[in-house]
Amino acid sequence: MSTPSLIVAPSLLAADFARLGEEARAVEGSADWLHVDVMDNHFVPNLTIGLPVVRALGGATTLPLDVHLMIDAPERWAPGYAELGVYNVSFHAEAAEDPVSLAKDLRAAGSRAGLAIDRDTLVEPYLDLLPHFDTLLIMTIKAGFGGQEFIPELLAKVRVARRHRDAGHLELRIEVDGGVTESTIEAAAAAGADAFVAGTAVYGAQDPAAAVRALRRQAQTAVAQ
Repeated sequence: MSTPSLIVAPSLLAADFARLGEEARAVEGSADWLHVDVMDNHFVPNLTIGLPVVRALGGATTLPLDVHLMIDAPERWAPGYAELGVYNVSFHAEAAEDPVSLAKDLRAAGSRAGLAIDRDTLVEPYLDLLPHFDTLLIMTIKAGFGGQEFIPELLAKVRVARRHRDAGHLELRIEVDGGVTESTIEAAAAAGADAFVAGTAVYGAQDPAAAVRALRRQAQTAVAQ
């Protein structure tokens, strides 16, 4: 298995919702993916956007969309995002009745399939499912709100997942989401993550594109050591 390149995915949760198209285009040429958080006010106590906005974003940017579904009943809704042409659709293990079946449905609908693990969920029960997924998204905060502080203890899950991926020669992205900044991304990369969701660190910066490049440099530094 070849070593995957590092992915930086700015999160639109931290962007100006009145200017989402502009905010998406602001990181074209520097970001790899664009992370879109879909929340239903049931699985998490927050409400964001849904299919119509994601459809519009697909026409507003050239960046691959990385949709993170923080919703109940992902079996009902997730394939619709794949059918829009979304690159990667991640749903929560805690919400899915049959994660492997849903992963197959997503791939059949045209997207990659991601499994998300929230702060208080162990990763070990899901390791045997990982061959069916393209992405493992590990929350480094409690899912539901942006701007929270990074919880370094949760990187233990990243280390476990990385060892399992490498031992099994899996083609799997290990993505971290929550509190990723220039001061925390090195630890996440050193633990074995290769995709990084950053919200406030990008869209709270004066120059979002420059912030993405700085984050990438920090991650590359950690990997090179």
